[in-house]
Amino acid sequence: MDELIEDLRRDWWLFLVRGIAAILFGIAAFVWPGLTLAVLVIMFGAYVLVDGAFGLFYAIRGRKQLDYWWLWAIEGVLGIIVGVLTFVMPGITALVLLMFIAAWAIVGGALRIITAFRLRKEIRGEWLLIAGGALSILFGVLLVAVPQAGILSVIWLIGFYAVLFGVLFVGLAFRLRRSGREDVHA
Repeated sequence: MDELIEDLRRDWWLFLVRGIAAILFGIAAFVWPGLTLAVLVIMFGAYVLVDGAFGLFYAIRGRKQLDYWWLWAIEGVLGIIVGVLTFVMPGITALVLLMFIAAWAIVGGALRIITAFRLRKEIRGEWLLIAGGALSILFGVLLVAVPQAGILSVIWLIGFYAVLFGVLFVGLAFRLRRSGREDVHA
């Protein structure tokens, strides 16, 4: 597990990049609420694709050190698949897009929570990963429960989720970075 912690500390910047991408995506959803569905599909597809690629990169990079690297890999592959689907099928209806987003959020959130529980004795601040996972699940459930909401509401919901998720990942990144420095100075 020491190698895992060292990998997390070394790769803190991956969480930072994912968090910043989520925040930027969320802000864009608020700044340009009149985005057409096609642009939303492209923006969401690009965001999920990049997020999935970074998640998969981390999983592959740490597969020899991580007993459960496959959890990170599943989340990364799921993001890549959903991202590619949004580009391959740009004419999908808003409802289908919402169900893609909801499935990605629910499964990804559950995988983050599982990962956090597996790491709870190894890292401090695992609650940030749990909170991010719970937020993802709540977001996905809301999309399933209220699919008839107007596209503007959905855009704002997506923006709100992305900003909160991004802030949590940025917080986790800095906590991981700081934990590495604390050990060096201790």
